[in-house]
Amino acid sequence: MSDALLSALAEALAELVTNVETCDEAVLDPDTALKWLEGTAHTLNLLDAADRRTLDGLFRDVALRRPPGPWRTELLGVSEGFGLTEGAHAAACAAVLDRARRFAATVRDADPATPVPTCPGWSLADLTRHLGTVHRWAEHLVRTRSGTRVLARDVPLDLPADPALHSDWLAAGAERFAATAGAADPDAPVWSPGSDPHVRHYPRHVLFETLVHLVDAQLAVSGTADPLDPATAEAAVDQFLWDAPYVPRIAEPLAHLGRDGSALRLAARDTGAVWTLVLGGGGFTWGRSSRGNAGAQPTAGVEADTAGELLLLLHRRYPADDPRFTHTGDRGLLDDWLAATVL
Repeated sequence: MSDALLSALAEALAELVTNVETCDEAVLDPDTALKWLEGTAHTLNLLDAADRRTLDGLFRDVALRRPPGPWRTELLGVSEGFGLTEGAHAAACAAVLDRARRFAATVRDADPATPVPTCPGWSLADLTRHLGTVHRWAEHLVRTRSGTRVLARDVPLDLPADPALHSDWLAAGAERFAATAGAADPDAPVWSPGSDPHVRHYPRHVLFETLVHLVDAQLAVSGTADPLDPATAEAAVDQFLWDAPYVPRIAEPLAHLGRDGSALRLAARDTGAVWTLVLGGGGFTWGRSSRGNAGAQPTAGVEADTAGELLLLLHRRYPADDPRFTHTGDRGLLDDWLAATVL
């Protein structure tokens, strides 16, 4: 299915859901509305996995173009309602646990004082404490359904004094998070640091943070990192772009970048995904397409063999000058973007 057709389908389905949900029962009886929605869900289930992933992203794009409020929140749940993310919540919880166990195995027999080159000033002990704190902080938010921000320092950590025990402590925290999040309703409201204030945000958020920090640990211990799963890395790039406008340390520098109208394109050869970011209006907008359907030439572009390499570029784990990246256009735009979005 072409990108243009998928985009049009997402817009049309968002309008369908809007009309069905807001229509007076005297005009559209509930049984008919239910049949319409069930029929639509059945049809969408016939799409292949790649198209379902793309349509899920397009639904989120449609929702995030709506003003903040109850209706945007409803639209953010459209993919789940139509079954496009069937099993995604449980899969993300399981993936968090898998990556956390791999992280724990990586650091277990290493010297806790080992420097982490991708996190300047941090040791493996610092990295392990940080990631373990993320797991416990997220578990606390999901379990309590907090409607307001909770600082990590206000969450009980029970951190062992002996750094040699930190790997097991981290694994236990990941187990607890996966169990709590896996048993929770993905649609339950809870404060989040990103675009989606629901429980479903947290397995994705924690998975992608664990993914990046696993790379940090592997690079610190052995100097090389395992390749990232292409679909997971692609989803992580999406999540980074969805959440960036909600992170003040990113949003504020971007608002003063002075690059209005410039377009930055990221392309991954393994998945064929192309992300086009257009700066302006005090921030940026973005869309995802496939190679060959990316539209007009951007101001600047960067291409990599894998979506994982692009994800690690966005998180500064690889420098832009690394030979794994191919550049086109105004390289200064990429440098400006990377400088503005550093965390």
